[in-house]
Amino acid sequence: MKIARFMYKQQELWGVLVDKSIRVLKTAPFAGIEFSQQVIDFKQVKLLAPTVPQKIVLVGLNYKNHAKELGMKIPKQPIIFLKPVTALTGHLDNIKYPLGVKQLDYEAELALVIGKKAHNIPESKALTYVLGYTCLNDITARDIQKKDGQWTRAKSFDTFCPVGPWLETRIKTDDLMISAYLNGKLKQHSSTSHLIFSIPYLISFISQIMTLLPGDIISTGTPPGIGRMKPGDRIEVSVEGIGTLQNQVTR
Repeated sequence: MKIARFMYKQQELWGVLVDKSIRVLKTAPFAGIEFSQQVIDFKQVKLLAPTVPQKIVLVGLNYKNHAKELGMKIPKQPIIFLKPVTALTGHLDNIKYPLGVKQLDYEAELALVIGKKAHNIPESKALTYVLGYTCLNDITARDIQKKDGQWTRAKSFDTFCPVGPWLETRIKTDDLMISAYLNGKLKQHSSTSHLIFSIPYLISFISQIMTLLPGDIISTGTPPGIGRMKPGDRIEVSVEGIGTLQNQVTR
């Protein structure tokens, strides 16, 4: 089931994609799926980021082949960091290339959205707290990251967290292909089978540090092949079984 958040006639709504239409939900899906009587043609809506999080938690260096690419040791525990919610943007929205940034990179990732409050949860029950999965692009000002020696400023500019196009609720994530295309050329291509820390482990681990709330995002790391973008570029993040997130880079 594909759950979308979208704009229609100046209204912000939630719905479920059915063929070429969207069945509108009465409320946000976190308390359950309850349909209204309204059905809208998909062509008449503008997709928004498919959640309204209170926090965005990302995982660094979580693909074995990416660690090998960088010549770095496999971490013993997940390396986590945060992006502000002001970085969030949606499918087909522009990524703004900030003044003063010399190297802007894409990082294709599989992300998940939390469906219910999670605190100190066991790994065995972690997936029951997931509403759905989506595509995420962890945009990074690489020159600032290298200069600062930590990641907050480099990853926190407005529009630096494209997410979408929707949530997929019925999917197995053990071996999904994840790809990035820059102006139509394949740049990243790997599988979630190369994850160092599994998705259940990540959810459990993070929930022992901070309480996860409905709508919060966890992004699971990027595979090898990250690279530069410039104004005018089109970047696409595709995850098997979910779809493709597309954005344009602008000044």
